[in-house]
Amino acid sequence: MSKAAAKKGGGAPEEIVRAFREDLGRIQDEIGKVIVGQEEIVQGVITCIMADGHVLLEGVPGLGKTVLVNTISHVMDLQFERIQFTPDLQPSDIIGTRMAVEDERGSMHFEFQKGPVFTNLLLADEINRATPKTQAALLESMAERSVTVASTTHRLEPPFFVMATQNPLEQEGTYPLPEAQLDRFLFKLIVRFPSLDELDIIMDRTTRGVKVSADKVIDRERLLEMRRQVREVEIAKPVQRYALRLLRATHPDMDEATDMVRQFVRNGGSPRGAQAMLLAAKVNAMMDGRYHVGPEDIQAIMKASLRHRVILNFEGEAEGVQTDDILSEILKKTSVKG
Repeated sequence: MSKAAAKKGGGAPEEIVRAFREDLGRIQDEIGKVIVGQEEIVQGVITCIMADGHVLLEGVPGLGKTVLVNTISHVMDLQFERIQFTPDLQPSDIIGTRMAVEDERGSMHFEFQKGPVFTNLLLADEINRATPKTQAALLESMAERSVTVASTTHRLEPPFFVMATQNPLEQEGTYPLPEAQLDRFLFKLIVRFPSLDELDIIMDRTTRGVKVSADKVIDRERLLEMRRQVREVEIAKPVQRYALRLLRATHPDMDEATDMVRQFVRNGGSPRGAQAMLLAAKVNAMMDGRYHVGPEDIQAIMKASLRHRVILNFEGEAEGVQTDDILSEILKKTSVKG
């Protein structure tokens, strides 16, 4: 964060970072009162919110994804909506539709009735169960923060954040997300199954009537301010170019590609992948108390930023190659200094 930007934002860089860390710490503490474990997932979701991006969660049902988004909306004092995606869901069920309305004079006119997408935090539950046409209804809102109906564009009030979930096990009756839609997500996070101790706590809370709740920590204005501060975090050109080399290494036809990439990858990440890495790295640096991005910040968020953007070829699919293993090799073989 430059001195000029810090002055414009109303404080020295050290003060801004300190306040940022304190607020994030309080947010995580409050969420931790409700969500048992899953610290990596909580941090990843908060990173996406602070970077003004969306997140795709992959995990089996019943791991508390709805509770997580509901808790975050309460802690940040934001509006929350949930959509259960099913094969019969229509685009109008998401974005809204024009309806004939009669006024006090008895005249009929069309009026736009907003759908659940007009919110701050939207949970798109089991997004891959809806048809591609319905999935596409989210594309404009995720990328442009707007909805167009009958040639009229309606803006979504910031902040707008989508957390989509999909079940990696049950594939019957699902429609895999197209690459263009996957690319709209800043992160893809893998929700792990709870440990034995975490399961024990969850059972105590859910079968013994133990009630827990979280308190409000920040409001909408503070969240938008924190997002602006993230954009001002400095990143040196060598660090930025390190992130760009990591991205290029995911393409089998690039000089930076590793052996596994050339053998198992069909398509690598788009420029949005680099944008995701840089923005998330800025949040990671702020979380660590710094107002400049280092290589360690890029490395910390690289897999979450790129795992859904790397598309395996037939050989990779047939041999069950894990995208994270490919990304691990890229991290190992890509030099920080270039």
